[in-house]
Amino acid sequence: MPTNQTTPRLILASSSVYRRELLSRLRLPFESMAPDLDETPAAGESPVQTALRLAQQKAAAIAALAPGALVIGSDQVATLDGVQIGKPGNHAYALKQLQMMRGRQVVFHTALCLLDGRDQAPQRLQIEDVTAVVSFRDLGDAELDAYLRIEQPYDCAGSAKNEGLGIAILSGISSSDPTALTGLPLIALTTMLRRAGLPFFKV
Repeated sequence: MPTNQTTPRLILASSSVYRRELLSRLRLPFESMAPDLDETPAAGESPVQTALRLAQQKAAAIAALAPGALVIGSDQVATLDGVQIGKPGNHAYALKQLQMMRGRQVVFHTALCLLDGRDQAPQRLQIEDVTAVVSFRDLGDAELDAYLRIEQPYDCAGSAKNEGLGIAILSGISSSDPTALTGLPLIALTTMLRRAGLPFFKV
């Protein structure tokens, strides 16, 4: 992408190393800033509504600190039978999650928001939910326990990091965007950035 004075500041509203790695694939100069938000689901809120709200709130929190910037917010919610599955936080709860999900399908909703703070923005707010349906292998307790002790994915919704060893406990992933499950849907994001007028290739 050409760098000149008309290129807006691009900020990823996240401290996630996985989201930073994904965004770096686009070869656009960007910064990362972590918003300070309460991510507790609101009463009566569906999992999709939670993900979309938090993605927008993350982007808005950083946009307030960086006028004129393009800010990317993203949030992910995992669901089993329509019920939200949060981050386990510890080994015991992570094992319970994996026991509950083995041999079954879990739907991950990854919400993406692009907030354009420029005065002449062609579209100030873009937001989208990208889903990934993940099938878990029907593994025994000993294997699940061993996986958790190796990778310790206690800060990950669903207790499995597909970008790491967690891929070994999955039997399939179905999504229109292969990067959605990792936390930042790049196909949707490149569409949003194009609408915002950012070029990716010199022609």
